Amino acid sequence: MSDQAQSDPRRRLASVSALLDLPRVQELVAAYSRPQVLDALRETLDAARAGLAADAEPPDADMLAEMAAGRLERLELQRLRPVVNATGIVLHTGLGRAPLPVRAARALADMHRCCNLQIDLETGLRGARNAESERLLCRLTGAEAAMLVNNNAAATMLILAALCPGREVVVSRGQLIEIGGSYRLPDCITSAGAKMVEVGTTNKTHLRDYENALGDSTGALLHVNPSNYRIVGFTESPTIEELVSLKKKRDVLVIDDLGCGALIDLRKLGLPHEPTAPDSIRAGADICCFSGDKLIGGPQAGIIVGGKKLIKKIKKHPLTRMLRVGKMTDLALQETLKLFLEPMEVLVAENPTLRMISMSADEVKKRARRLAARLEKNPKLKARVFEGASEVGGGSLPGTPLPTWLIGLRREGMSADQLSRALRLAEPPIIARIENEEVLLDLRTVLEEEETLITQINL
Repeated sequence: MSDQAQSDPRRRLASVSALLDLPRVQELVAAYSRPQVLDALRETLDAARAGLAADAEPPDADMLAEMAAGRLERLELQRLRPVVNATGIVLHTGLGRAPLPVRAARALADMHRCCNLQIDLETGLRGARNAESERLLCRLTGAEAAMLVNNNAAATMLILAALCPGREVVVSRGQLIEIGGSYRLPDCITSAGAKMVEVGTTNKTHLRDYENALGDSTGALLHVNPSNYRIVGFTESPTIEELVSLKKKRDVLVIDDLGCGALIDLRKLGLPHEPTAPDSIRAGADICCFSGDKLIGGPQAGIIVGGKKLIKKIKKHPLTRMLRVGKMTDLALQETLKLFLEPMEVLVAENPTLRMISMSADEVKKRARRLAARLEKNPKLKARVFEGASEVGGGSLPGTPLPTWLIGLRREGMSADQLSRALRLAEPPIIARIENEEVLLDLRTVLEEEETLITQINL
């Protein structure tokens, strides 16, 4: 071997087998797994080789072990895990939106064996997929039929692709929504093979605008609930009932995209009115679609309800198989929907989303004061309780602040950013927000059993 090869610092790096014999690496194997640690060691050595200059001193074995440990810790942070949502945003998109009801989570925990997803237990023959969820949806909305896909954007796309290919879809300019991930309704309509016809203006669309747009090529009137924004002031938009009245003049479909998808009148919970799926079906909409993980408080899903013949046609479209949900989503939604058959007090008590958005400010204040007193047992922490506002989030009830009480948290020797990061890196991670150099905890979105977890964090 040449002197140049011997002097190459990359050749002096410890081997994987040598690193595996280190006590520190054996600790990592016990904490993670041998395959994960092997991957981390190899990636660490690859990175070390790539970064070494010809005259540099290579990291020793102990340093390489720590570098591998850091790599494993960073990977662990990316693992899907439960977190404490202390942001005050009930349907936090970054945190998975609706927290599932306990009964739904327990049902999922039992689903480790095979199940009757698509088999009729009575006959032994092929059964209907999502049958119980669809039955519950028909029961709760009054629709003739129902079906599930993986989210409401997919539901809108599938409806238009199945029912309006090559036809005109009339929609108000004030309802041309854009949501996260660059989803834009005009693009959705075009991608579905339909032709968009805009009517009205941004702030005002009259029934006559829709009526004047009707023609031989019209396939549907599309009504979109602006569930993630509001146009206020000098505005006007026809109701679903008014759009349905145009069916007397021409045979067209009325499609109602509700977005956040309320099943109950939220005014009963002291919240502003939000259009509901049962109201839409009663008004005569042919098809209605909405989300499962927003105001219903279930798993991510797109729900389609409406006439039996139309739902049958949608189910036969090739996209349906691509967009359908799996057994876990179906089961979690089933258990969530069953709660809506219970009395209101049971529904609110067992549905975390509805419980959070309907919680009184006085109740949040009581919990905040209790937790603040416990946190201040740590001499390095200072906690004050003051009024603030929560929000529903997730594209639901925009412009509707929920009065709340916040804990403003400071720690001696830490900036607000450092404290917030320490909370995120805790186990479980605690996600808060920062204002005026304070870390704010909003108890509205913290489950009661999570309060103790917060006090147990070593800060």
